[in-house]
Amino acid sequence: MSIQRVVPFLAVADVARSVAFYVEGLGFEIKLQWRPSGELRWCQIEQGGAALMLQEHGPGQHADGKGQGVVICIFCDDAVALYRRFLANGIAAEEPYVGNALWVTRVVDPDGYKVDFESPTDAPEEMTLSQWEASERGKGVAAHE
Repeated sequence: MSIQRVVPFLAVADVARSVAFYVEGLGFEIKLQWRPSGELRWCQIEQGGAALMLQEHGPGQHADGKGQGVVICIFCDDAVALYRRFLANGIAAEEPYVGNALWVTRVVDPDGYKVDFESPTDAPEEMTLSQWEASERGKGVAAHE
């Protein structure tokens, strides 16, 4: 017996709004879904090796504290390119910075869940993308594509 995969399950206030954020905004795809009476109630979304499950919390269930104390970290090939794609898709993404030898850009979903996209870099620790691009221009090197 071995663990194959961890898939965070996010209780959300409005599954349609969350699907729009993750699918249209961040580029995930719906892989599994549950539609009792024809209405989407639960889904599993995926992009590459990353997956999340989304389901509306039921009547009388509290949404208090959603997104508190949890950050979902998704490792990718190029967090800076994703940052630019998110901005082009109208998603508010934090400017990438270097933390633990990784470019990190963060988005916050409609329910307050923080999702970090991270990729390896040799840029100096705690440097922001704009600082890095300015330093590269000063060296006469093309900035990150």
